[in-house]
Amino acid sequence: MTQQDTILSTADLPEDLPDASTIIRWIKDRNVTEVECLVPDLSGVPRGKILPAGKFLAGLGDWGLRLPESVFIQTVAGEFPSADGLIQETDSDVYLRPDFSSIRLVPWYEEPTAQVICDCVYRDGSPVPISPRQVLRSILALYEARGWRPVIAPELEFYLTKINEDPDLPLEPPVGRSGRPEIGRQAYGIDAVNEFDPLFEDIYDHCEVQRIDVDTLHHEGGPAQMEINFNHGEPLALADQVFLFKRTVHQAALNHGLYATFMAKPLEGQPGSAMHLHQSVVDVATGRNLFADDEEQDTDLFRWHIGGLRKHLLQAMVVLAPNVNSYRRLVKYMAAPINLYWGYDNRTAGLRVPYSRGEGRRVENRLSGADANPYLAIAASLACGYLGMIEQIDPGKPLEGSAYDRAHGLPRHLPDAIDRFSRAKALHELWGDRFGRVFAAVKEAEWDAYQDVISSWEREFLLLNV
Repeated sequence: MTQQDTILSTADLPEDLPDASTIIRWIKDRNVTEVECLVPDLSGVPRGKILPAGKFLAGLGDWGLRLPESVFIQTVAGEFPSADGLIQETDSDVYLRPDFSSIRLVPWYEEPTAQVICDCVYRDGSPVPISPRQVLRSILALYEARGWRPVIAPELEFYLTKINEDPDLPLEPPVGRSGRPEIGRQAYGIDAVNEFDPLFEDIYDHCEVQRIDVDTLHHEGGPAQMEINFNHGEPLALADQVFLFKRTVHQAALNHGLYATFMAKPLEGQPGSAMHLHQSVVDVATGRNLFADDEEQDTDLFRWHIGGLRKHLLQAMVVLAPNVNSYRRLVKYMAAPINLYWGYDNRTAGLRVPYSRGEGRRVENRLSGADANPYLAIAASLACGYLGMIEQIDPGKPLEGSAYDRAHGLPRHLPDAIDRFSRAKALHELWGDRFGRVFAAVKEAEWDAYQDVISSWEREFLLLNV
């Protein structure tokens, strides 16, 4: 008798656990031997625990799955900020509550293994407010209270590179099936994508197993830079899919002897990688897109939504561009925005409105980098749009011509973005002051760590010349 066979009763599981018998059967039918309990941290890094399937099921009944709350208060390098009051003196536990709608097989393991994304709660059952998943839930609740349902469609860019064992050396384009690295730019090149066809076959197969609803794949402007588009859907589900997709691409690339990176600007002199967010809002009662009227013209709510993005996104930029490297992407003539103008089918603008029928009316937020935490980036973008809708903010006239002819209006480096974020009173009221303080402190700690690093540029040009 296996360990799973000893846990076939729901008697010891929490009363509010949905479909407990279904989960037991799901694990047993697939002969799952291990379960990965995943929690996205502030940087979008998967944290959590791996345990035998039987232990996982048994632990659901006694609150046995725990992590220290400080897992949400660490930098991308695993350090902790020194600001007072962020980490409780006892660094007490938070409890993992698996979201069983997110349970999936992990397709790259030989042994049948499941993964499930978890929410985190305190002992009294209240949600942990600094958990990225909870931050997004809190924004979605604001929409729900007004009878609105936001719809999201992410577009995610990434690079493939050679294995890079020495971080002091620049990344290099990988060698494809032709035996040669890609030289020059191959935007939308079909054969350039086919250079890595075995890898992408694995990625699509892995996505199918995990119910990751990816749509089209195409080559972007940089060497071995790719973009995957996701089909539109519910924001939390899409954030889960992006979170799992990043992990999937990393694993598949490693299995093919390559790196896949979602850094915002991994290669000098090349375009950066973005996570464009298409967003719209529908009426819950009717299912109708609130951004277009019966004549398929823009509604006031649509314009106000854009107005909110224009007014508040500057204060949320550190969420959309969370790393030192992020601001290297935001330069003109590199398919990235430098300001917050909006326009129809204008890819130079930070906010683009694609031409569409009324049911497809949406705005594309082009500010977010591929390095952003998808839960937080979606939460920030929707929060800014929400404020515009309730404050009835006029977005001004759409831009005619190139936004690159206008002034650079976005933060140019991380400290500027942190400072703006710290003063984002309206946003902090939506997602909670504690999240704001924690996120700012973590980013300040990352900036301080970066300041300790001496770059090769400094050694090259300053060592003997000053």
